[in-house]
Amino acid sequence: MNWPHPPSCLPANRLAEPPNGARITVAGLVILRQRPGTAKGVIFITLEDETGVVNVIVWRKLYETYRRAVIAGRMLRVTGRVQRENGVTHVISEHIEDISPLLDRLLDTP
Repeated sequence: MNWPHPPSCLPANRLAEPPNGARITVAGLVILRQRPGTAKGVIFITLEDETGVVNVIVWRKLYETYRRAVIAGRMLRVTGRVQRENGVTHVISEHIEDISPLLDRLLDTP
């Protein structure tokens, strides 16, 4: 099956390439949303594309701006900064876009 490929997105399997702090865009299906009570309003989102998973951090202030996409989006495109710490790579979100309508294209694929 061919996935809809949003333009200018880095696949999950290439997240090790950009330097720490680089601004990138990733996209994928939302497979997990976590809002731990101890995280002071921070939301953790896990996206999955055809190559792997991407861990996204959404700070409270940004969540207020993109609340609808964060809560309801089935497929998101996230632009943010790469953060590597203790062998784990995250994307610190700066812009979040709900691109769930692209999923409908899968139904049109022969």
